[in-house]
Amino acid sequence: MTVTPNGKGQTNKYDELYSSFTWEIPEYYNFGFDVVDKWAEDRTKLALISIDRTGKHDRYHTFFDLSRDSDLFAAVLQKIGLKKGDRVLVILQSIPEWYIALIAMTKLGIIPMPGTVLLTSKDIEYRINRAEASMVLTDLDHADSVEVAKASCPTLKSMMLVDGKRAGWFNYDEEMHEIKEPIDRNRIKKTRSTDPMLIYFTSGTTGHPKMVLHTHSYPLGHEVTARFAQSLTDKDLHWTISETGWAKAAWGKLFGQMITGAAVIQWETPGRFDADGLLRAMETYGVTTFCAPPTVYRMLIQMDLSKYKLKLRHSMSAGEPLNPEVIRVWKNAFGLEIYDFYGQTETVCVLSNFPFMKIKYGSVGKPTPGHDVRIVDDEGKELPAGEEGNIALYIGKTRPPGLFKEYWKDPDIMERAFRGEYYFTGDRGFKDEDGYFWFVGRDDDVIKSSGYRIGPFEVESALIEHPAVQECAVVGAPDPEGVRGIVVKAFVVLVKGYKPSEALTRELQEHVKKTTAPYKYPRLIEYMEELPKTITGKILRRELRKS
Repeated sequence: MTVTPNGKGQTNKYDELYSSFTWEIPEYYNFGFDVVDKWAEDRTKLALISIDRTGKHDRYHTFFDLSRDSDLFAAVLQKIGLKKGDRVLVILQSIPEWYIALIAMTKLGIIPMPGTVLLTSKDIEYRINRAEASMVLTDLDHADSVEVAKASCPTLKSMMLVDGKRAGWFNYDEEMHEIKEPIDRNRIKKTRSTDPMLIYFTSGTTGHPKMVLHTHSYPLGHEVTARFAQSLTDKDLHWTISETGWAKAAWGKLFGQMITGAAVIQWETPGRFDADGLLRAMETYGVTTFCAPPTVYRMLIQMDLSKYKLKLRHSMSAGEPLNPEVIRVWKNAFGLEIYDFYGQTETVCVLSNFPFMKIKYGSVGKPTPGHDVRIVDDEGKELPAGEEGNIALYIGKTRPPGLFKEYWKDPDIMERAFRGEYYFTGDRGFKDEDGYFWFVGRDDDVIKSSGYRIGPFEVESALIEHPAVQECAVVGAPDPEGVRGIVVKAFVVLVKGYKPSEALTRELQEHVKKTTAPYKYPRLIEYMEELPKTITGKILRRELRKS
């Protein structure tokens, strides 16, 4: 395998594991050939379970199935005329064809650009033109949007549907049926680990989405995500709740999981979230490891969890405050902690809580093996424990393989992100005396009020603990009294059954004072039906600042 814990394994103490770890980055590497095809040598090893929209039908794919089908689809792509370095926008639900397409493109050195199914025609046009993409692979649900964008996309040459026919479009099933021979690996130029492999578009919370370009070494970094943060083995069935257009899919549905030999399960579930259906599916299929955002956990604990006999041995979450009540209910039901971890579209998992070490609730844990994460000032000077600063990844000695290559076509942003021997994540945090890291907020989101620096994440964490709060976001806003300059303002979505009132506002303010510190409480609270969000579900704070 590609990571070397020097035989010590996960059961030993954190310091031993971290210090003994070394990267092994080969000159040539290809996830499709070196991982999928390797596991396919065992023709019976399960790779993927896909549940359809109804929840009543499923499809099982072994690694051999994915290897064979990706070889065939790679031949289809060659027939269409695609070549190494071409970009393809992929907009698909959680279906097997997403896996087959990405693996096939990886084998050929074609660069997939996964996109969320929430993309509009304007979003599609922007992505195609920004990346000069030559093909779109999608379904009938999105064909109209692609057609609207097409007229303004001069580089777009080919379009393909996985589930239907339409004039001017290739059909996936027809092309797969008609192709006679799969690709011949010996006739394909090998990919270097430094070659471009994958592009994700950022969520665009502070401007137009940026192109995050990863190389073929990226999957190697995710072995750390899977093997250590997610604690996976080749005996596990893993479920990460994520749409295929988000980088979280790369984190939990593909690279690290398949490198470790774990099987993955997914459910094509457009529309309303079905908490009971998810729990029953976890029970039926015997899911052993599970990762979901806090919003999903909050919906799951509304169910009578005693009804479900799960085989889970490890639970994870990331991305936003996790209500202590959620942790308590989940642990009481299944005897499991929920382990938080941290990373970005630009990285793999670089901070995590591990099953073999004590959890400090609210902390994102310690650096994962192979990653030197530090808290530094704006000049790159490391700060002492307890002092807030920039969360930065030190890359002076060895550049971790999971760190992105560049913000493609954005040199100015690159200069701000890479300074000296550090990659600056753009996030703020601090490290405590025990080496645990604590997330404060995005650098742009930190509120400077009356001489204090206040991280919105901490205030949001406090608010979300209150039973009346379903969702919230905190920003800095002008003081209406003109005294403090900027004050903390909270936007709150209430749980059904609660109504906005002055009494509730005072109660929430007092709750934050007691939970955090008196100077951090929101002096302004505005109630909303829903928060403005990007297509990837991230809160648009810039819109809230305008309110």
